[in-house]
Amino acid sequence: MFSLKQPKPTFRSYLLPLPQAEDHMASEPRIKKLEPVLLPGEIVVNEVNFVRKCIATDTSQHDLWGKLVCTNFKISFITDDPMPLQKFHYKNLLLGEHDVPLTCIEQIVTVNDTKRKQKVLGPNQKLKFNPTELIIYCKDFRIVRFRFDEAGPESAKKVCLAIAHYSQPTDLQLLFAFEYVGEIYHNPAKKVNGIDPGGGGGDISSSSGQQTPLFETYSDWDREIKRTGASEWRVCSVNEGYMISTCLPEYFVVPSSLADQDLKLYSYSFIGRRMPLWSWNHPNGSALVRMANIKDVLQQRRIDQRICNAITRSHPLRSDVYKSDLDKCLPNIQEIQAAHTKLKQLCVNEPFEETEEKWLSSLENTHWLEYIRSFLKHSAELVYMMECKHVSVVLQEEEGRDLSCLAASLIQVMLDPYFRTIVGFQSLIQKEWVMAGYQFLDRCNHLKRSDKESPLFLMFLDCVWQLLEQYPAAFEFSEMYLTILYDSARISLFGTFLFNCPHQRVKESTEFAISKNIQLGDEKGLKFPCVWDWSLQFTSRDRLLFHNPLYIGKSAPCVQNGAVRTFKRSKKNYSSTLRGVPPALKNGIIGEQEFLPRRNSLILKLKPDFLQQTESQSNSMEQYFRDWFAKPVDLHGVILPRISGTQVKLWKLCYFRWVPEAQINHGGFITAFHKVSLLADEVDMLNRNLRQYKSNSSLQGNCSELDQSRMYFRANGLNDMSAAPDFLSSSFPFSSVGNLCRRSILGTPLSKFLSGAKIWLSTETLANED
Repeated sequence: MFSLKQPKPTFRSYLLPLPQAEDHMASEPRIKKLEPVLLPGEIVVNEVNFVRKCIATDTSQHDLWGKLVCTNFKISFITDDPMPLQKFHYKNLLLGEHDVPLTCIEQIVTVNDTKRKQKVLGPNQKLKFNPTELIIYCKDFRIVRFRFDEAGPESAKKVCLAIAHYSQPTDLQLLFAFEYVGEIYHNPAKKVNGIDPGGGGGDISSSSGQQTPLFETYSDWDREIKRTGASEWRVCSVNEGYMISTCLPEYFVVPSSLADQDLKLYSYSFIGRRMPLWSWNHPNGSALVRMANIKDVLQQRRIDQRICNAITRSHPLRSDVYKSDLDKCLPNIQEIQAAHTKLKQLCVNEPFEETEEKWLSSLENTHWLEYIRSFLKHSAELVYMMECKHVSVVLQEEEGRDLSCLAASLIQVMLDPYFRTIVGFQSLIQKEWVMAGYQFLDRCNHLKRSDKESPLFLMFLDCVWQLLEQYPAAFEFSEMYLTILYDSARISLFGTFLFNCPHQRVKESTEFAISKNIQLGDEKGLKFPCVWDWSLQFTSRDRLLFHNPLYIGKSAPCVQNGAVRTFKRSKKNYSSTLRGVPPALKNGIIGEQEFLPRRNSLILKLKPDFLQQTESQSNSMEQYFRDWFAKPVDLHGVILPRISGTQVKLWKLCYFRWVPEAQINHGGFITAFHKVSLLADEVDMLNRNLRQYKSNSSLQGNCSELDQSRMYFRANGLNDMSAAPDFLSSSFPFSSVGNLCRRSILGTPLSKFLSGAKIWLSTETLANED
């Protein structure tokens, strides 16, 4: 009989089964991950696959493979590969790990290895060869390098040309901020990082919870008058609607004795019709005023006398006016630009082998630190005039919108502790830079007009960093905050650093709104995102790095005999270790072994043979500086810079954070920052526990307060930070991995890294390296 069972199959297949639908679904997320994250109004203009991003090692084994994308906002390299040799990354919510804003690009170099050709790409230029390599030189001293060995030659050429075209716009309205704001106005429900991208002061991550005043309204100026006690000054609205001058704010402060009709009449005699602007008032009544030059030679003496008389009458003691001609006292913008170019040449382009033995002399030849010293010295001298001589100071400059921005800001940082807080510092930049008409568009070179470029804003931040380095307990913000603020000026999204003056913002944005059929209503132009809204860029956790753990506030709560009291610090309470003074200094006087004669240094203790020669030349200013340095520093009073010898340093976090070979693992200032943060967090935690104990409330009811911390590094929690984390280095919170590709320099002494040794390759070396 036949069996009904099916016979067993004897054929065996050795081929792999076809992928099922489930496998296909599992691969989709990988494809999606290679798509760029776009902001409102951002579009992809070109892209190329199979691109290799070079990593800073001596071999190519760590290089990353992915897609290179050019949008109308940034260049973005998208990869699934994890970043090698990197343990920490400070994430910007607007930019990916491998993204570079188009306005941060300084130079684009394409290379063809076979033909041994290289070309610096400009806008609307043709590329006659297929590039095998793309090198991006950035304004923040980064170098990013891509290889197209496996990419399609035509696709590689197109993406290079797209980057060159979109990174060098010919018109202001072509910057990404306009497309972004236009999309937000058309789709108001859209949010960025979960928040409304408005144009206000926003979240400044301040312990006080204050918003940064933008000085766009009458009330902001009026509050500043009342804060400084300038009772003889008034807010003037004569320029409302920019009827008098297009490079002045609508509201500014003038002496009460000057009538609006007089201001209108005098304005014709000033360059740019920039009338005198009040900046700040000293408690003794002295005022700080900025003024452009008077172009009418026939009326110059009469108008100048009239302005000075009005300033004199605004002083309670009717003191004289001291005029400082900044064009004669300080380096001009061309000299500053030349110094910055030399500094970048030293830090980016020159081969290390040619600079390691002459590093200090090469740095001195850039004149960058010399100009830093000049601004600090001159500002300190004007501080003396206001503080000791009780006279009002007028900063005079040709147009009154370049050097006076820097000098006026430095003087106020030295005199007013409010401007050494986060909110105060941001309001200072708004008042003295943004609203006073500093030409961010031209000076930052957003439109690549190099003849007008000058890094005055960077020099100001560098000067503030010098003061922060010398008096760390006097500043609420950290050097990470200053560095990130400089980086934010290179992002073409924030209206804060995008225009030459407030009027330009109103005019250009109104024209753009009309062209896009945007209804403005009663608004004066479009509202661009404000850089002070830090929540657009960083999480609340990352914003804690803005805070300086060494900062000593005006008063600190303490518990004594079970009662919470306010401990007010006096000069006797300050330790010299908190003032950041050199170890050889005792009570602020430099020791004999530290004597370094400098022709432009502030007054320090001189050697005996010099004392006799300078005795007859000493004056009250010298005596003021000598007396000030001999006393303990009042962190909530005047601070003066130490500018002799090596006390003016190179800002390494800003200029060397992208150099892999110059990094010190578990070293640098961050190690002290980490330890102090732990101590400060432990003190805060004890204070919170004591307050809870005093209020007799349950632990559960106050658990939210106990979990709060103003420190990035915390003394409690799951991650016990008693030991320094592995990811700490001298470039923290930035990572140099992947931002520069060059051969490693082996056997270089560590001492040369510590002294700022320059170890970058030139463009030609990079082009021929492969």
